[in-house]
Order: sequence, then C-alpha cells, then structure tokens
Amino acid sequence: MEFRVLGPVEARLGDARIPLTGSKINTVLAVLLLARGRVVSNERLSRALWGWEPPATLNAQIYTYISRLRKHLGDAVTLTRQQPGYALDSRDAKIDAVEYERLDRLGRQALATRDYGRAATLLHRALELWNGMPLANTTAFLAEAEVPQWEEAWATTLESRIEADLALGGHTELIPELTRLVATYPLRERLRVHLMTALFRSSRQADALAVYRSCVAVLREELGVEAGPELRHVHQQILSGALPDRPPGPVALSAGAAAEEPRESTPAMLPADSTDFTGRLEPLAEVLNELCGAPPRPGRARHHLVLITGMPGIGKSALAVHAAHALRGDFPHGQLYADLTGPNGAAKEPAEVLQVFLRALGVPQHAIPPGLDGRVQVYRRLLDERRVLVVLDNVADEAQVRPLVPSGARCRTIITGHTPLSSLEGVELVPLGPLTRGEGQDLLAKLVGPERLAAEPEAAAVLVELCERLPLALRICGCRLAARPEWRLTHLLDRMRPERHRLDELRHGGLDVRARLSAGYAALRPAARATLGRLAPLPEQYTAAQAAAALGSDERQSADLLEELVDARLLALDGICDDHQFSYRFNPLVRLFAREQAGSPTAGTGRH
Repeated sequence: MEFRVLGPVEARLGDARIPLTGSKINTVLAVLLLARGRVVSNERLSRALWGWEPPATLNAQIYTYISRLRKHLGDAVTLTRQQPGYALDSRDAKIDAVEYERLDRLGRQALATRDYGRAATLLHRALELWNGMPLANTTAFLAEAEVPQWEEAWATTLESRIEADLALGGHTELIPELTRLVATYPLRERLRVHLMTALFRSSRQADALAVYRSCVAVLREELGVEAGPELRHVHQQILSGALPDRPPGPVALSAGAAAEEPRESTPAMLPADSTDFTGRLEPLAEVLNELCGAPPRPGRARHHLVLITGMPGIGKSALAVHAAHALRGDFPHGQLYADLTGPNGAAKEPAEVLQVFLRALGVPQHAIPPGLDGRVQVYRRLLDERRVLVVLDNVADEAQVRPLVPSGARCRTIITGHTPLSSLEGVELVPLGPLTRGEGQDLLAKLVGPERLAAEPEAAAVLVELCERLPLALRICGCRLAARPEWRLTHLLDRMRPERHRLDELRHGGLDVRARLSAGYAALRPAARATLGRLAPLPEQYTAAQAAAALGSDERQSADLLEELVDARLLALDGICDDHQFSYRFNPLVRLFAREQAGSPTAGTGRH
C-alpha cells in the first residue's frame, strides 16, 4: 500500500489507484496519515473538515467517512476508534511525506558535512516525491493549516539541493533554473545568493551584481528591510573577487568521531505513555489545539509554548507526556524530554540538560561547547529548521527554562511546573484541578478492576473523595489494592479515615503524596515555609486579614506570603468575599501536611 499527500491525496495498491471521491474523505485520510499513527481527536478532524462552523451531526459524519475509508483500504491498514478520536496504523505502507522528510534530513546532514555528492542525490530524490500542491484535493480548512509549512519545507529542500549542485560544479546549468525561481520567489534571499554565485562562477560578475541591486530594491520596497548578512557577504566577495570557485571540501572527521554518531539522529526521549491515562479531555484538547490544531480565531495569537500547572500530584507530568505522545506524528524531527528536577529535589542546571539534548541531536561529545551560552547557540541553530517537540518537566523558574526553549518557528514546547512562570513570553497557561468524581472512579477502576468497584460502590465513592480526587493519591490507592487482591475497599477506607494516618497510607513504592508535597515545600523561602504550618488551624476559607491575625503580621506582608504559597500551588485562591477581599483555602491533603510542619498533635507518625 502506498499513500501520497505531496500533491493530491491518493491511496494506491500496486499500480492501481484506490477510488476515494470527495474532498472530505481525502481530508480525513490526510489528517490520519500526517498524525503518523497517533490518535486524532474528533475535534481536530472537525476543524479540518468544517473549520469553526461544524454541523450538529459532526460525529456521525466523521464516523461515516471512517467507515468508508475502512471499506476502501481493507486489511492493508488498521483504522481504530481510540478516545478521543481515531488512529490509523499504516503498517508497512509507504507514505511519501515520511519518506520525503527522511531523505531531506539525511541530505541536509550530508550537506552540513560537505558530502556534496551524497547530499545532491538525497535531496534530488526528496524533491522527486512531490507531485504538485500538497493536499490539493482536501478542504480549504486543512490546506490553510498545513500547506504553508509544506511549501516552506519544499523551498528549503530546493535551496539545499541547489547548494549541493553548485558545490559539484553545476553553476552554468543552474542559471536558467535559478533565474526562473528568483522571479517566482523574489523575497527568498538564499535563491539570490545561489544565482549570484552561479553567475560569478560563470564569469558574469556584472550580472551577479545586478541581481544583488535588484534584491536590495525589492526588499526595501516590499518589506522595508535591508539585505541579510549572507547576501551582503557574497556581494562583498564578488566585489573583491574573493568568492571561491568551489566551496570547502568535506569535513574531515577522525575515525572515532565518524563512528561516534549515526548519519541520522532523530531524538525520541519521551517517557512511556500511561496506559491508564484517564479524563482530562478539555485540557488535553487545549494543549493539542494550541500546539498543532487549526488556525487560531481572528485576533488570537498562536502560542509555541504551553505551561501545564497545578498542585503537586495533580497529574501535570502525565498530561504532558500523554499529549506529547499524541503529537509525535506532528514532529518528524523528534522529541526531546527532560525532568528538570533531580532525584534529590534540586533544580538541574540548564547547561547539564543542554549537554544531554545536544548528544541526542547528534552532536559528538567533543563538539559540545563547555559553557551555557555556547551550548544555547548550538542548540538553537540545530533546531532552527527542524520541527521538534520539547517537553520540559518540573521546571523550577524562568531562569532555568529560558535557555532550553527553542527559537525555531517550527518547534513547540510543553512545560510543567508549580509556578505560573508569568514573565516567560508567549506562554499559554493550562491549569489543572482535581479529577471529576467520575474520572476519579474511572482511574480507580482501571487500576483495581471494575468488578471490585462494582462490588463496593459506596466505598469506592468515599475513597475517591478522601483522595481529594488527586491523581497521585488515587494511583497509590489503586496500586495498593491491586497488589492486595484479598483486601476489600472498605479495609483501605478504614485505614485512611483517621486524618492522622491518611498521609501515611498514601504511599506505595516510589509514589508518596507526602514526599511530593515536601518537594514543593522545600523550594519555598523560609518565611513561606514557616507560614504554611501556622495557617493550618484557620477555617476552611480565610482572607489575608484573617491570616495576618494568625501570623501576627500586617495584612500586606501576609498577602505576599499567601500569594507565594498560591504560586507554589500549596494554597488555592478560592474567590472574592463580600468585602472584596480574596479568600484562600487549603486542599485537605495539603492541610494535613501543613499540620505536620507545625508539629500538630494530629500529625502523622511515620513521615518517610
């Protein structure tokens, strides 16, 4: 089976074209193919089919298109329903877009090492896969979202192929093609550079200078900008006669360095996805749509960074990893992942993380700069033309994350952390709260088995509430019950009912609610740490004025400390009272932890 999207969407079996009629069924097939086997949500399919005005029967219509695809494609592929949408497993089928990206990546790697013959061969083969405008027979909504990036990819590959051909001495033969391309794409400076180079090497210095003057005039008139540094540099080389007849030869690598890295290095650093991920449909859709969804509504910017935030144990990392796996097909050049908090709870240095990232991106150890600034420059240059997803988990602050955010327009970043990182530019905030009651019971059922929950429905409901619908706490309970099939739910419930024992019960193996709260607590300033325990005796809801009375401080100082605890997600802003003051509250599990820090008689006895 062969699929084509770099032109009209087609499915072929041998030499025969499978009849798929209508732009909508072609659109559904294209979206599923471009997802590279990942689940595509109904909402995303709807945006590609109908834009922002879907019909009321959208789910039924999508199901109809999926059924037609199953009928036409037969057993050559597997097309399955997976919440919140559908996934297509193309098995061993050839997809022209995937093969194009592989050849393009290998070709540009060869070009970077000045292996011009190999680069030219690979890049020619990549361009031969194109058969016109990509996605030509799909809806305008999908074309608007996808075609610009494919057109840019094609143009970049073409420029690289011409660079390789020039390096092999084909300057005279390239002049007619380059003249036509410059007329078609007058604002692409790299094409002008190639044409000037080809003309100069063909002993046409005056024509090369005329190309430069024309480019300067066009840039000033159309964009109001000056020529870029590469164009100016080649212009100066032509004026002085210093432009070489041939580029430098191949990069000489030692035998050890040549064997140190494969020719193709695509990072795949994501942790395994959770097989029992539950709920979170709205925040998951928000992350997916923000990073790779349909074009934003008018007046709304598209963000390249998403920050998932919430209290310890709320499931930030699980959502980030689940979303990253769902997006893998959108990032053919790989996925980078780092947990920015070490095993001892200390924040990792950005330079340390960048060393790992650069190795994953194919940089030999000896070529990695020693300092942070040098590593940042190499990192951003490598990602400038790639489409890579970066996941930065458990971020401490803006200073730690800034060097790790790629600057390339095609890259996207998912960040998780307790603090809102409010000074980081261009971030879409996705706050997480507790699971719903239904989601909490669903998670417990996946861990324990639905039969055990059905046998004790009231105990299951109470257990979910005692866990405060916190995913970490529910996972601990589920794992403990799964490990002890002889336990009834009421047995664990009886152990958890006394508040003084609850945090002791919420630990299993490496999972520990108290330890997770302790990590956030340790990151606080001493004044905020002291405040946490002194707030525990206050009512369920309280204002800064009430907190000030308990702390023996003025109201403004009290409000600052409360806001620090809110930023650390150890305290929640609950609303505004009738007297226009903010009200605050503890998550009950955090309150139990706060009592322990205050040395309350109700503190748990087994701390670690």
